[in-house]
Amino acid sequence: MEIDDEAVAEEAFADETVLLLPSDPDASAAALHRALEARFGCRLAVVISDSVGRAWRHGVAGIAVGAAGLPSLVDLRGAPDLFGEPLKVTLTGFADQIASAANLVAGEGGEGVPAVHVRGLAWSGEPTPARALVREREHDLFR
Repeated sequence: MEIDDEAVAEEAFADETVLLLPSDPDASAAALHRALEARFGCRLAVVISDSVGRAWRHGVAGIAVGAAGLPSLVDLRGAPDLFGEPLKVTLTGFADQIASAANLVAGEGGEGVPAVHVRGLAWSGEPTPARALVREREHDLFR
């Protein structure tokens, strides 16, 4: 299926309406994290997500734009692969994976699901904000 991305973008933004993200999504996630932990008295994490397009791919996917209470980026280098060999380059976008999975439930349009509660997910490691997922400018191929 061939898609004219330029035509799609022109039609989508014809009315020049934009929806802004929080000015500091990690700070918003941290405030919500503190409030929810105090309210419910348990360990939890918060991921604020948005949908983005990706270079070389059609379609959007959910990513984390803010996070608190979990490691957003997990370094698996040195851990064994399926055959016992050490991984050499694998960093997982843990918060992005959660955002993408939650996006399947929340939807992309008029579903009206503003929050997704994920149960049974375990992790280890120190919490890091979603900004840890953003490549440094000198390593970014698209800026």
